[in-house]
Amino acid sequence: MSGLFDDDEKLPEPEPAGPGLFGDAEPLKAPVVAVSTPYRVLARKYRPTHFGDMIGQETMVRTLRNAFAAGRVAHAFMLTGVRGVGKTTTARIIARALNCIGPDGGGGPTVDPCGVCANCTAILADRHPDVVEMDAASNNGIDEVREIIEAVRFRPMQARTKVFILDEVHMLSKAAFNALLKTLEEPPAHVKFIFATTEIRKVPVTVLSRCQRFDLRRISAAELAGHFGRIAEKEEIKVSAEALTLIGRAADGSARDGLSLLDQAIAQNEPGQTIDVPMVAEMLGLTDREAVFDLFEAVMAGQPAKALALTDRAHERGADLGVMLQDMLELVHTVTRLKAVPGLRDSAELPEAERTRGAGFADRMGMAVLGRTWQMLLKGISEVEIAPDRRGAAEMVLIRLCHVADLPPPGDLVRRIMESGTGGGGGGAAPGPSGGGVRAVANGAPVQAYAPEPVSAGPRLASFRDVAMLASERREALLHGHLVHSVHLVRFAPPVIEVRPQGDAPRDLASRLAAMLQEVTGQRWTIALSTAPGEPTLAEQGMAADSARRGLAAEHPLVQAILEAFPGAKIDSVRDSRADAYGLLAEPASLGGEAEGFAGSDPEGPDFAPLDAEFVDDPTAAWEN
Repeated sequence: MSGLFDDDEKLPEPEPAGPGLFGDAEPLKAPVVAVSTPYRVLARKYRPTHFGDMIGQETMVRTLRNAFAAGRVAHAFMLTGVRGVGKTTTARIIARALNCIGPDGGGGPTVDPCGVCANCTAILADRHPDVVEMDAASNNGIDEVREIIEAVRFRPMQARTKVFILDEVHMLSKAAFNALLKTLEEPPAHVKFIFATTEIRKVPVTVLSRCQRFDLRRISAAELAGHFGRIAEKEEIKVSAEALTLIGRAADGSARDGLSLLDQAIAQNEPGQTIDVPMVAEMLGLTDREAVFDLFEAVMAGQPAKALALTDRAHERGADLGVMLQDMLELVHTVTRLKAVPGLRDSAELPEAERTRGAGFADRMGMAVLGRTWQMLLKGISEVEIAPDRRGAAEMVLIRLCHVADLPPPGDLVRRIMESGTGGGGGGAAPGPSGGGVRAVANGAPVQAYAPEPVSAGPRLASFRDVAMLASERREALLHGHLVHSVHLVRFAPPVIEVRPQGDAPRDLASRLAAMLQEVTGQRWTIALSTAPGEPTLAEQGMAADSARRGLAAEHPLVQAILEAFPGAKIDSVRDSRADAYGLLAEPASLGGEAEGFAGSDPEGPDFAPLDAEFVDDPTAAWEN
């Protein structure tokens, strides 16, 4: 007979109420562990739950408010913008706005969801069965999209509208996009699609055309700083205004990134102390803003010793010199803006240091110097990123900047040379009666050294060059190429042309040329083939003429002075206004006779302007070092 209780139903032994029978000590009780609420980061704690909580997206909020008020809510939305500006947050607010039923349970769609009804609370907690949020980066195949298409067929279980939120939708495969098109174009009335992406260009235009698109803009640093300041007050954290500005600038338009940085600054700071600029700068690996201004001033003054001393101190504090160069690049941009638009000096968007010291730099520095500094810093930053020693590479960039800081721009140097007459010779040759001249390009600096005057062209088909040009004008590209590069003229006596073709010329060249000339002139032409040497080809004549012009230009005092002022420079090209498309000078009309050498050379050379001629900055000229 079994006992009153089976073995597996024994009652627990009672806890002793006091000391044991033999005077044993009272047993210790298990300590009570207090369960604390887990900490929520600021980016989640202060995530907007209403459109009124969002910052920097006034245009989108106004459009959505009007759409809900008029009952004209689109069936699909495309939200695009950089990370952390509120794309997914906006999608969740729209989902709540569509499904809110109000505190009394009888409300309809509203742009201001109550936040207390069953649908609102479930969506806020990410557990509503009719609001499906999917990461398209990891669910980007056609199978996942087919599941969505299948789910669209069924009505919502609890909510008024079934909402599908696809984050990073640009990651979907091509097949997945194609499978979604038909459903996206004509979804059931109870379904809404909300897409979010940071790469709008990767989304097919067929998908974009089926969505109402909203571009969420970057949030300005001033708006972010104000937002972070209000959150700091709610958290009872003391943060200086300058530190908030620094965090806002480092957030680069992203509220989420900025709140993460603020969270990090709060954790790093001692309780009760104020978060200041040095602490934030050290946390971000940045240099003090005033130190950046001091470094920029030393570099622009050509003081490498002072510049390196400043970088040494910054490096000791743990600053990254590559980031320091990026700060200098940002400062150059700010100073250039202040110089181009003086009205910005009164803008509240700029910090006090930029408005005062930055404006002083803008007054003292020229636009050409700022542009050169910008280019050198851009190149230097890329060098730092690939260098094995970032500090050494950054210091080399600063030393280079110091040594070119006091160099005048090429245009100013040419003007100085012209004004002083450097290079000897005093006057130089005056323009000749022909009025022709050349443009010399040395080290990329164009020197307008002529007064061009149009030269009247000879009669049509007065030379073999006219024949070649006719082939070009008639779009006979192959024939024209052979006439220029593969044919040596022996005799030109219209309507007879005697030539010596090279081996690569086609066999029917003579017949094709004769047919073209007869079609144009209406008379019969004879193209005779010869074994005589004849003239050089038009291409060879052009190269010889160009070489002669380069030699003449190199002997000019002004060009020599420029080459001396820019070591390592060379003449890039010399352009003669009198030359034709083949680089040859116009030749007198000739209707017959043997060819005696080739035309196009000028024994006296082109005429240069005197050294005191006005400098003309030609933006189309080429630069070459």
